[in-house]
Amino acid sequence: MTTFDGLNEEHTKVIEKARQRVMDSIGKNMDLYGVTMSIGHLYGNMYFHDGPVTLDEMGQEMGMSKTSMSTGMRALVDLKMINKVWGKGSRKDLYEVEDDWHQNFVEYFSIKWRKSMEMNINSLHKSLTELKKLREENIDHEPLVALVDMDIVRMNHAIQYYRWLGRFIDALETGQIFDWIPKEEPE
Repeated sequence: MTTFDGLNEEHTKVIEKARQRVMDSIGKNMDLYGVTMSIGHLYGNMYFHDGPVTLDEMGQEMGMSKTSMSTGMRALVDLKMINKVWGKGSRKDLYEVEDDWHQNFVEYFSIKWRKSMEMNINSLHKSLTELKKLREENIDHEPLVALVDMDIVRMNHAIQYYRWLGRFIDALETGQIFDWIPKEEPE
């Protein structure tokens, strides 16, 4: 954690309370990324750290075992929310927070959404093929044709949505989204 050298106790308490509130909020919202609250707290602690940290340092600071800390760090590295970095003279792995939250969002959600989109489009195309075949083979069966036609319209509508989602994901991945909704400049 950042040292509080030169600050009085009152100033230190205000800063610690403000940081803790943010860390708690991050921890509670990390389920959005598919990770536990404790991993969210780990990320929050690292966010306010001044420079890279080791597993041992974070484990000691948070009162977590080295195994739990290693699992948490690995999850955050996989999410590209923290990076393993090199530190001169250190034989231990060092980790630091990825500061670009916009990029964290883009990488995580574009991967998840694209995977979901492709899976759903494949299912829709397979189902459409089967329904069109059923329709052709039973063209004189009016109730069947009416029901199949209704499903085909709905499935085509879903495919249109997924094509739009694909363009949205492309806009995230290329950074074009930031032309439409610019990142705010740091204060």
